[in-house]
Amino acid sequence: MAKQAKRQLEGVEERNARSPDPMDIHVGSRVRLRRMLLGMSQEKLGHQLGLTFQQVQKYEKGVNRIGASRLFDLSKTLGVPIDYFYEDAPLPALGMAEDQEDYGTKSDDHPVFDFLSTREGLELNKAFVRINEPRIRRSIVELVRSLAGESQGS
Repeated sequence: MAKQAKRQLEGVEERNARSPDPMDIHVGSRVRLRRMLLGMSQEKLGHQLGLTFQQVQKYEKGVNRIGASRLFDLSKTLGVPIDYFYEDAPLPALGMAEDQEDYGTKSDDHPVFDFLSTREGLELNKAFVRINEPRIRRSIVELVRSLAGESQGS
């Protein structure tokens, strides 16, 4: 109890014991993004790692923390270096105090990343890059902007 009072006086927020750590959520979202980019199901990834799809699901949501040996196995299976999982990670988790107030909050700075992490975003982008004609691609961008109520100059 004394530790909790001391932390409150120091302005350190206490995380709920059941809430996932922001770094675990970030690493899990990178696992999910890479798996989806490869077109791999949770079941297939789990099979290759000797896990159930439910365990993969918990890793991807950050509910279960990914240990060092499992992260190493994931990097081999997904064909990425280990540091891939930490790209764009919350800075305070890396020991950089200047962004401490943003730690654990969802940033509006990366809506593209959030969109690409969805099935629709991934499918849309995969289909879009298969369009070879630049004029058609430009027309699609203009169409989407107009549907979103955005002007061409934005």
